[in-house]
Amino acid sequence: MTRATTLPKLVATSVVRGSQKGQSHGGVYLVDFENRVVDQKIDWNSGDIDFSGRGWDRGLRGIEFTEDCVWIAASDELFCYSPDFRAIDSFTNPYLKHCHEISRRDHLLFLTSTGFDSILAFDLIAKEFIWGLYISKNGAEWVGQPFDPRAKGGPAFVNSYHINMVRVDKDGISFSGLNTQALLAMSSDMSVKEICSLPRGCHNAMPFADGVIFNDTASDTVRFVSRSAAEVQISVPLFPSNELDFMGVDDSKVARQGFGRGLCVLDDGLVAAGSSPSTISIIDIVKGERLTAVNLTMDIRNAIHGLERWPAEWP
Repeated sequence: MTRATTLPKLVATSVVRGSQKGQSHGGVYLVDFENRVVDQKIDWNSGDIDFSGRGWDRGLRGIEFTEDCVWIAASDELFCYSPDFRAIDSFTNPYLKHCHEISRRDHLLFLTSTGFDSILAFDLIAKEFIWGLYISKNGAEWVGQPFDPRAKGGPAFVNSYHINMVRVDKDGISFSGLNTQALLAMSSDMSVKEICSLPRGCHNAMPFADGVIFNDTASDTVRFVSRSAAEVQISVPLFPSNELDFMGVDDSKVARQGFGRGLCVLDDGLVAAGSSPSTISIIDIVKGERLTAVNLTMDIRNAIHGLERWPAEWP
């Protein structure tokens, strides 16, 4: 079993649920676990968004990397930053709305378009959105309908399945949502198949080892379900109520502590997991225990969203 010799440096995004216009509603943080240092790189306070709902357009979301760029998604815009977080460019598309996670494979960046129950592909060379897949269900069968995000006639604005996770690797594309109750995979013929069942309301579901790992957000746990071994559940950190800020909005409709979101595989036994108020935990899946955690804020509204390992060659 491989183990990291030192604790990692991670990059995290956050959403401040229920924040109002004029207030900060998210940010980007570099978190050096080895030296216990947190450095906020971006304070996201754009007022040109829709503040209705609890999360809605607030904050920053999925994170990916190319050789010399950090790619970060907002609700309806994809941003390109230099490694020192200087803004380089940004891209929009009429079919990108309420984006959550993103994932890169070669020159294609795949984004969840939660507001359209879709997955979009962005060509990192051409710098344009080139492909979309609308997800629906016909009885018990999942259906994937390709569309061109550069043309009219795409899907209607609909959020039935709340697609919040996409993962692309050598085995293909997998994705899931709050209401899919399944981890899904897209085949080469664009058909959609169910890999396994999931509980309603989970985040960040992805294949891991011989099973699936995910934030079981409704149960305040990180879960690994193996095909060959006992299930592992690790509770996210919870804090005494008198230590929390903005407890007055501690409501399932706005914000609550223990909301698990953000998950990053570090090696074949270690993962990093996010929760609210914005806290990142390093978890040993083999031992079934939380090794350490770093808290970014005690604001109960502030929840981790995206979470990735920072490239080792970057400062």
